[in-house]
Amino acid sequence: MKKIKQYYLLIFSLTLFLLFSGCSKSNSTGSSLYTPTSSDVTSTASLADLQKGRTLYNNTCNACHGLYSPDDYTPTQWKSIMGNMGPRTSMSTSDISLVTKYVSHGN
Repeated sequence: MKKIKQYYLLIFSLTLFLLFSGCSKSNSTGSSLYTPTSSDVTSTASLADLQKGRTLYNNTCNACHGLYSPDDYTPTQWKSIMGNMGPRTSMSTSDISLVTKYVSHGN
């Protein structure tokens, strides 16, 4: 009977280990996200805007969940995502706008 309990405990422990080791907070690391360059600049997004948006995305969004590559979604989808997620953060409206510019330009 003691061996059976040990066996079940071993199976349970192994299951927990596999469950937690398979979970990853980040889908993408900050270093693998695109870094804005002068070629990304538009009339509505300066290089400084895009760089600050990238920093905010890395620091704020990654605090709660994994980061997605900007090319994982279309600009329209990103605007919707940021419209839903932005208010859940402590970011100001202007900071949310910078993050939206960054992720929308990564396509």
